[in-house]
Amino acid sequence: MMWYWGEGVHWWGWLLGTVAMVAFWALLVWAIWYVVAAVRRPENHSPESHGPGDPKRILDERLARGEIDAEEYRRLRSVMREGDTHVTGEEHAA
Repeated sequence: MMWYWGEGVHWWGWLLGTVAMVAFWALLVWAIWYVVAAVRRPENHSPESHGPGDPKRILDERLARGEIDAEEYRRLRSVMREGDTHVTGEEHAA
């Protein structure tokens, strides 16, 4: 078949082909994983969320995890509604 080309493809040709095939399949698997992960992210399913740093969502999560109690939750919500973002160290430690 390769009468005029010598012995055919050398070892480096096989190596290059193997590396290219592995890279192609790895890229394809990564792209599928990336798309599936992006679709399944919870912030994509929450219409009221304004992004990953939404203060109300973070406050709700802290209450759900038990990091703050209901009184602290109400106090922080009132601070957010008033637009006052300055919370002193004493108030935060309570």
